[in-house]
Amino acid sequence: MTTDAPSGRSASFTVLTTGYTLSTGPGVAATVSYVTDGGRHLVVDPGMVAHRDRILGPLAELGLAAEDVTDVVLSHHHPDNTMNVGLFGEAAVHDHKAEYRADQWTDRDADGYELTPSLRLIATPGHSPEDITLLAGTPEGVVAFVGDLWWRPNGPVEDPVSPDQTVLRASRERVLAAADLIVPGHGAPFRAADALL
Repeated sequence: MTTDAPSGRSASFTVLTTGYTLSTGPGVAATVSYVTDGGRHLVVDPGMVAHRDRILGPLAELGLAAEDVTDVVLSHHHPDNTMNVGLFGEAAVHDHKAEYRADQWTDRDADGYELTPSLRLIATPGHSPEDITLLAGTPEGVVAFVGDLWWRPNGPVEDPVSPDQTVLRASRERVLAAADLIVPGHGAPFRAADALL
């Protein structure tokens, strides 16, 4: 059986801030994560938070400043997942179609792109056409940073902004075939075995 799981298992991660969406009001915050492997320091989805210290404070506790971040991964281009990308001006920024650094734009398809043997990007459209997932091989298993493929542990099963629920489900199934743990766009990590389709 073919899997998208990275071959390496040396990455580690920390959730810097656990995001949320409020059903009774306008509040929204992204789940922002730090991933490291092979000398690379990644921030995933530096989006909306109550204050930028919700991102930079936990990084500082890990002994890192913003300029130490080598890469930023944007799961998709919605502002709630990208708002604070400018905090990391020294980093290469990765999305579904390119890598950006300073004034340089290098086209490349994210699907299957490896940052290290333990860090792989895959295309997972569904919440938006440009969604990608970062798969991180850790000693404990594969962690999938999925953006809004799942907003939070309880779904939603039917994404109200998805242009195509069938595509969304296929991308979720692709992630579940490779991952042990899911880090959603606006909630705490959860076991892939508990994921709602």
